[in-house]
Amino acid sequence: MNMKQYALLTSLFLLGIMTAGCAGSGSDHQTEATRSVAAEFVKGAALPVSFTDPRVADMKGVAENDRLQLFADDQSGVIAVLEKNSGEVWYSNPPERESDKLATGINKDLLSAQLKLDFHNAFGQLGSVNSYTDSVVHKQVSFESIPNGIRVNYQFGTDEKSIDDIPGKLSKARLEELKGKVDKTGQRALMIAFKEDKEPDVYVRQDSLSGIQLKRALQAFEDAGYTDEDFRKDLEAFQLGQTKPEPRIFLASIEYTLEGDSLVVKVPSSGIHYSDEYPIHTISVLGFFGAEGEESEGSLFVPDGSGALIHFNNGKTKYSSYEQRIYGSDLTMDRDNDANWEEKARLPVFGMIRKDGAFLGIIEEGDAVANVHADVSGRLNSYNYIYPSFYVVNKDQVSLDANGQERSLPRYQENPTKSDFTIRYAFLSGDEATYSGMARYYQQYLIHTKGLPEPKPASETNSEADVPFYLQLIGSIAKSKHAVGIPYKALEPLTTFEQAEDIVNQMQNRNIRHIKLQYSGWFNKGLDHQVPDHVSVDKAVGGSKALREFISYARDKDISFFPDVYIAEARTSDGFDASKEASRTLRGDPAEIYKVEPVMNQRDRSKSPSYVVSPRNILKVVDAMLNELDGYRLEGISLQDLGSRLNTDYRTNRQIDRTESETISAQAMTKIRQQKLEIMANGGNAYAFPFVTDITNAPMTNSGFKIEDEEIPFYQMVVRGYIDYTGMPYNLSTYTDMNQYILKCLEYGSGVYFKWIHESNDKVKDTDYDDLYAVHYEQWLDQAAQIYGDVNEVLGKVQNQKIISHEKVIDGVFKTVYENGIYVIVNYNRSMVQAEGQNVEAGGYVMGGAQK
Repeated sequence: MNMKQYALLTSLFLLGIMTAGCAGSGSDHQTEATRSVAAEFVKGAALPVSFTDPRVADMKGVAENDRLQLFADDQSGVIAVLEKNSGEVWYSNPPERESDKLATGINKDLLSAQLKLDFHNAFGQLGSVNSYTDSVVHKQVSFESIPNGIRVNYQFGTDEKSIDDIPGKLSKARLEELKGKVDKTGQRALMIAFKEDKEPDVYVRQDSLSGIQLKRALQAFEDAGYTDEDFRKDLEAFQLGQTKPEPRIFLASIEYTLEGDSLVVKVPSSGIHYSDEYPIHTISVLGFFGAEGEESEGSLFVPDGSGALIHFNNGKTKYSSYEQRIYGSDLTMDRDNDANWEEKARLPVFGMIRKDGAFLGIIEEGDAVANVHADVSGRLNSYNYIYPSFYVVNKDQVSLDANGQERSLPRYQENPTKSDFTIRYAFLSGDEATYSGMARYYQQYLIHTKGLPEPKPASETNSEADVPFYLQLIGSIAKSKHAVGIPYKALEPLTTFEQAEDIVNQMQNRNIRHIKLQYSGWFNKGLDHQVPDHVSVDKAVGGSKALREFISYARDKDISFFPDVYIAEARTSDGFDASKEASRTLRGDPAEIYKVEPVMNQRDRSKSPSYVVSPRNILKVVDAMLNELDGYRLEGISLQDLGSRLNTDYRTNRQIDRTESETISAQAMTKIRQQKLEIMANGGNAYAFPFVTDITNAPMTNSGFKIEDEEIPFYQMVVRGYIDYTGMPYNLSTYTDMNQYILKCLEYGSGVYFKWIHESNDKVKDTDYDDLYAVHYEQWLDQAAQIYGDVNEVLGKVQNQKIISHEKVIDGVFKTVYENGIYVIVNYNRSMVQAEGQNVEAGGYVMGGAQK
C-alpha cells in the first residue's frame, strides 16, 4: 500500500469516527463524564433487609405491598417477585442457571444478566456488553432504595488500557528518553514492546504483545510520565492513522417498583451514558425474566398479528427465533427490495403462561422503538424465554467515493431516543393465568389508562344489533392514455358518487344492513392523491356537488360514510416538495416508498415512488384538511396510514424519532375527533385506540412464523365491545371457501368486508392497480349478502359484546364465549367433530348459551 492509499484510508477512518460522534450526547461534556466514570463509580452500601422469606433463599426483601413482595441480591443484581396469595415466585434470572449444560461462554453469562447493550464501533460493527460479564464480575453494580422499590446502577466495562494506548512507532530518541525515566524492569518491558524497524532510528510496536508483557509495557509508559500530548506528538511524527482509544465504558440503570399486582421495570434515559465512539444501538431488558426450563409446561405469548403462542420446548430450534418490531417497520429506515410479508405486531405486549401462573408484559414507555424477542429451549440454552429490547441509536451506511475508491461508512442518528423504557409485568394466577385472562387484563388496563374509547351505551350493549358490513369503494385512478400518439395521465372513474348510491341501494335490497362505507380515490387526483393540505373533489367521480349530495343520501339511508385519506404518505410528488416536506433518511435523502410488484414480491423501482411525509408536517396537513372539509358536514373520515404507521425524520438538527412521531400521530387524531368526526383506521396500532371507532384490515391471523404453534384472537379480545373491526376484504383475501371466512368472522367476532368498484375489472388492467383484480361489485353482491346473513344471524346477538374467553377445544375446533353468555364453537375440519357434547358439522358451527 502506497502512502497516498494509506492517507485515503486514514481519512475515511477518521471520517467514520466523526460520523459516529453524531450519535452520542451531542457534547464533549458527556464524553468526558463517561471517561471518568470508572474512577467515580462507587459500589454503594449494602441494601438494608426489610424482610426475608425461605421461599426466596439468600435474597433480601426490599419492598412490598398488599399483593407482592420484591427481593434482591445486591451482589448479582438478580431480583425476584413473590405473589403473596399464590406463593408463585418470578425471578429475573433462572435460579438453576449454573447447572445449564447447553449454554456455554457468553450464552452462559447472559443467563445471569439483567441488561444487554448492543453498541457500534467506529466502523459500524456491532459489539455487546451485559450486566453480568461487564458489570457484576467487576463488582461495578450498586443499589439504592427508591419509593416502593430499588434502583440498580451498572457500569459496563472498565478503563483498563490496551495495546492501542501504546504508539505504533517511536523514534530511537523518544525510546531512549522513556528508558531513562524508568527502572530496569521498565526498560526491559519497553525493549520487549518495540523492535527495530527497517528505517534507521525507528522502533515499531510488537502488535503480538499481550498478557503480562503488555501490562508491564503499559506500566513502563505510566512510570515514565507519558502523557496524551506525548502520544499525539509521536503519532504526528510518523503520520500514523492511530488515535488514542476512548474507554469502552457504558452506564445504565434499572428501577424496580411494585404497583398493585405489577412489577414496573424502568430503564431511565437519564441513566444511559456512552462515549461518542461507541453509540448504543439497542438495550435488551430482563432477557430471562420468568424463564422456564426443559421440564416445564406452558407457552410464550407473542403479539404477532392477532396474537400467537409458542409452546415451551417445542423443538423448533432449526427455525429462526421470534423477533418482531412493535408497530411494524419505519419506512424511513426500510430499504429492503424484497417485500417480505408478515402481520404487524400492533400491541405493545408479550407474556408467559406456565403451570401455576402467568405474566403479561406491557411496554408502557418506548413502545414505538421496541422489539419483542422469544425463543425455546435447545438452541442457546435450556430455557424458554421472552423479553423486549429498545432502539437507542439507529445506524445506516453512507457510501463515499474518494479518488475512485468507494468506501461504506456508518452514519448514526444525531440524538438517542427521547424516552424512558418501561415495562409493566402484571402477574395472573388461577383461572386468569391464560391468554384470555391476559387479554381481559390488558383491556382493563387500557380502560383505566384511557387507551380505549368510551364504552358503548348500555342501551346498545344489552340489545341485539346488526353487525357492520364494511365496504370500500374505489372512486377513480390515474391511468395512462394516448392522444394522437402522445401519452398522458388522466383520471379513470371506477365508482362515481351516483354509482355508489346504486350499489348501496342494491345491497340494502338484499338485506345487507349497518353499512359502513369507506370511499377512496375521491379527491386531489384519484386513489394516489396529493397530500390533503388542500381538498379538491375530483370531477371524475362527480365533484363537490355530488359529494354533498352523497353525504345527504348516506345520512338519509343511515349509512356511515368515511371518505378515505392518506396523511403520512405523499402518494404522488405533484404539489409536494420532497426536499422540504419529506422525512430524511440517515443518508440524507428524502425517504421514498416503492410499490410492491406482486409477481416477484419485490419493490418496483422502475415506477415513481411515493414519499414519507415528515411527522413535523402532519399537524399542519391535518389542520388544513379539516379546514377544507369543514363545510361538507361529514360525520366520519377514514385514515389509511395515521393509525398504522410510525416514521422518523433524520433531517440534520431537526430529528424526530419514533416516540415523538407517535405523540404527533395522537395529537393529529385528537384534532380530528375534536371536529366530531368518527375515525375509521386501517390496521389499528394500539396508540390509535383512544381515537378510532372502526378498524379495517385488523389482524385476523398471525404471520405463521415457523417457531409459532397457535394463532389466537388476542387483539380481538382486547378491542371488542369498544371498537368495531374487520379483517381484509373477502374478495381480495386468500380464502377459497366462503364457509372458512364465515367461521373466522364468528370465531373472531368480526364484521364483513368487501372492496368493490362499479365498473368492470378490465378497467384496472395495465395500470398500477393490478392488485384490484376481482373487485367488480356485481360478481360479489349475492355472495356478500349470503355471507352477511350468516354472520349477522350469529354475531347480531352479540354485537357490542366483549369476548370474555377463547380456547382451542381440539385441533381445528375453537370456542369463543361472549359477554352475554352466548358462545360459538367453529369447526374448520373437513369432518364432523364432537365438541363439548355437541356435533359440529365439517366447516360448520354451533351456537349456545343463554343471554344474561
